[in-house]
Amino acid sequence: MDFATSLAVAASGMRTQSERMKVIAENIANASSTSPVPGGDPYRRKIATVTSSFDRELGATLVESGKTIADKSEFRSQYDPGNPNADKQGYVKLPNVDPLVEIMDMREAQRSYEADLTVMDSTKQMLARTVDLLSK
Repeated sequence: MDFATSLAVAASGMRTQSERMKVIAENIANASSTSPVPGGDPYRRKIATVTSSFDRELGATLVESGKTIADKSEFRSQYDPGNPNADKQGYVKLPNVDPLVEIMDMREAQRSYEADLTVMDSTKQMLARTVDLLSK
């Protein structure tokens, strides 16, 4: 694998993990929101997907962000009879977002991003050493 291919593969991974972190951040930001209308559903957790495709020009498989899908798990409910969004029994629907799961997912995305960054740094160092050797 040549230097350009290594850089392209790592860059595609970094872009994908960055998009994944944006989706996770949106989930965290909406973790305790309620429906904007009484009786409506609150924010539904989103799940980032990743797809891969073979780039014939580079001769390598690259990753990219796929469609963001909605998590179909049940909403949480909390007893809060004074809330304007409460149902007849006094329960309010809350998003199906678990902040701990989101933080773990974000940490995983961050580690993957850092691994891709390390590949880019190593490739740049090898490229610089190669240029140094060739110029002597």
